[in-house]
Amino acid sequence: MGTLGRAVYTVGFWIRETGQALDRLGCLLQGNYYFQEQLSRHRTLMNIFDKAPLVDKEAFVAPSASIIGDVQVGRGSSIWYGCVLRGDVNGITVGSGTNIQDNSLVHVAKSNLSGKVLPTIIGDNVTIGHSAVLHGCTVEDEAFVGMGAALLDGAVLEKHAMVAAGALVRQNMRIPSGQVWGGNPAKFLRKLSDEEIAFISQSATNYCNLAQVHAAENAKSFDEIEFEKVLRKKYSRRDEEYDSMLGVIRETPPELVLPDNILPDKPQKGTQ
Repeated sequence: MGTLGRAVYTVGFWIRETGQALDRLGCLLQGNYYFQEQLSRHRTLMNIFDKAPLVDKEAFVAPSASIIGDVQVGRGSSIWYGCVLRGDVNGITVGSGTNIQDNSLVHVAKSNLSGKVLPTIIGDNVTIGHSAVLHGCTVEDEAFVGMGAALLDGAVLEKHAMVAAGALVRQNMRIPSGQVWGGNPAKFLRKLSDEEIAFISQSATNYCNLAQVHAAENAKSFDEIEFEKVLRKKYSRRDEEYDSMLGVIRETPPELVLPDNILPDKPQKGTQ
């Protein structure tokens, strides 16, 4: 780094330090409201050495997630709360429309015993369940990794394949397309049905839509959050059947309407 570069870096450092000091002062002045505002100085994107994350602007990265080093995240993908993607000794690639759910860990291996380089490659429209661990492995397009499963170095999960919750996929193991494997160590259980294969794609789509909702919620200002609290309090006390007997129609404000794809299914009258 030359003299000019060092000077620019130093100025940037002191500007950030001043900003953090002002943030701490602001939190102190806000008192109890500081906690409601959900402020955090956590770094979701972090360089390491000369490696920097590359995240598509249409991807969602939760505020408490950590993406470190040589990591690429594609369009429409979502990295959920508490996830860690650490690309230090090798790279991580996440395709488009993929969701890596809460508290999952994705890491890499520099190489295996035979010297093969082992990045972690995750394809398009993949679902990675909560608290999964992926290490130096490959997950092809539209595959499914269950909650708490672990894929070790060199493992390959082919397209339209599924790893059951809690399974351990050993080193260099390949799980063929259209099959479900589970257990510790993972073994073949059965073939996937056409409906289950379609579910994998639908799961990825649902999470892509849900990520947009979370991104919008995280972007709301303090005033918007407080306004919606008042609305929820007001409308939570209304009973639809009681109102209908009085001939009163109360429309839910647009601010409280959730997208159809994340609303629970309502049972139809006359059905159990």
